[in-house]
Amino acid sequence: MTALRAALARATERLTVAGVPSPRVDAEELAAHSLGVSRRDLWGHDDPGDEFDSYVGRRAAREPLQHITGQAHFRHLTLAVGPGVFVPRPETEVVVEAALVAARSAPSPRVVDLGTGSGAIALAVATELPRATVHAVEADPAAHAWAVRNCAGSSVDLRLGDMAAAFDDLDGTVDVVVSNPPYIPVGASVRDPEVAQFDPSMALWSGSDGLDAVRTVEQVAARLLRPGGTVVVEHADLQGVSAPAVFLSSGRWIDVVDHRDLAGRDRYLTATRTPSSAQ
Repeated sequence: MTALRAALARATERLTVAGVPSPRVDAEELAAHSLGVSRRDLWGHDDPGDEFDSYVGRRAAREPLQHITGQAHFRHLTLAVGPGVFVPRPETEVVVEAALVAARSAPSPRVVDLGTGSGAIALAVATELPRATVHAVEADPAAHAWAVRNCAGSSVDLRLGDMAAAFDDLDGTVDVVVSNPPYIPVGASVRDPEVAQFDPSMALWSGSDGLDAVRTVEQVAARLLRPGGTVVVEHADLQGVSAPAVFLSSGRWIDVVDHRDLAGRDRYLTATRTPSSAQ
């Protein structure tokens, strides 16, 4: 057995004991990062590099893999992430797809991402639908700084500020509003140490029922969207009824539908803006 394979075996065992969900994959990613190569090029090396043991120790302490490597892969993007910003999850990729489907039906789509965090959703839409005009806002200065880094050189109009008051210059002109807002109830227990210890609190907590930010998104989307425009909102897997109810109860939406992610869990809602006369 080569030194690399032996080190990976030891690291995998250590990460397994620590409760890391994907210990072998993470061990390989950390070795690749230590060597400065991609994971697919790892097997051309005999050892895992000088920093490997240190990286494994950090991951065993449940520091997110993406914080250690400084990167998060999201759809076709590689994003810079680290302390102060929510690490984008694979579940959100289906939310982007729903936003893209809605935007493609508009001749010159205008899309707004509320609470953009790292810029993942906004940048994915701008990259995959270049004819779209994409706007994004983030209230947390630390997260906004990561979004600035990720969106540099792109066409995304990125702003720092509260989404509740954002984009009054776009009222009634937007085709798609998309958001992955905070949706964990205050005081709820969080299973994953990576989330509890490392994700910023502004990206997690949202009132006693977890829906305060969803309510804000509903209000802002109603203001921004043109009649017939679409809103796409991610929510917790236990909010497949309560999150759509926020939109159903306001009287400002039709075709309110909840959707599941690739794992079959309730994940996001879509709704269509009614004409203003129907409010």
